[in-house]
Amino acid sequence: MAKPAPSPSKPFASQHPTWCPGCGDFGIWNALQRSLRRLKLKPDQVTFVFGIGCSGNMVNFIKAYGFHGLHGRPLPVAEGIRLANHRLPVIVVGGDGDGLGEGIGHFLHTARSNPNITYIIHDNQVYGLTKGQHSPTAERGFISPSAPLGVQEEPVNPVALALASGASFVSRGFAGDVAGLEELVVRGIQHEGFALVDALQPCVTYNWHNSYHWYYQRVYNLDSVGHDSKNFVAAWERAQENMAEKIPLGVFYARSRPTIESQQPALARRTLVEQQPSQPIDISKLLTPYQ
Repeated sequence: MAKPAPSPSKPFASQHPTWCPGCGDFGIWNALQRSLRRLKLKPDQVTFVFGIGCSGNMVNFIKAYGFHGLHGRPLPVAEGIRLANHRLPVIVVGGDGDGLGEGIGHFLHTARSNPNITYIIHDNQVYGLTKGQHSPTAERGFISPSAPLGVQEEPVNPVALALASGASFVSRGFAGDVAGLEELVVRGIQHEGFALVDALQPCVTYNWHNSYHWYYQRVYNLDSVGHDSKNFVAAWERAQENMAEKIPLGVFYARSRPTIESQQPALARRTLVEQQPSQPIDISKLLTPYQ
């Protein structure tokens, strides 16, 4: 069946998602589309890289260039795309299991290398597509099919991890606050460097504990307490707050530092895709076994 054409008011909507009714992914999907329209981008002016999981299914629900990668591997793909065409906005969409389980090593090294990409993590504490096993961000004591006696490990803190790894833009949003999440995505795309948007989103099917109501009772905006996003120590302290009691949303930290693309002499004048050789290059000698 052919996909319906997107309406002029929703140029990035390719078809209606098949997520569970009430899933937090809808809020992230809406915030992302609103962000792209606000930045006056067109579907052929942005590239998405998706991980595996419910969040990765967004590749079917958003009209733009998209790459569906391996589990835990969207960040290196995105960095490669930026190096090939550093004028093209690149947005990575992945789940907490995808990026903080299998892909946690890529998360660390991408943050420290600082490519100009935006990374949106769908953070719901479970592996929703594979029936609700707990993810690395699940709270201690959380009961799941893979932890029937409760999770025993400490949860991974994406915000603190990004700060410790050298990320130049670190933020947290909530799928139940689409306008606030939209603002963070816009700022993340506009930021020159690696921008994290940790998007908290309820899984209405497998995580009944961290519900919309649970979040609404705890979230607050960092701007409301006068947080200074240029102060690393203040950002670190806010990142350590007990999320069972209160959850800060907004920009924790933002600073300017060189991107990895800006430090490559080969990219100083033109993108790699514009640097087409005038003659075919013979690489047969490179393939010959060393004698």
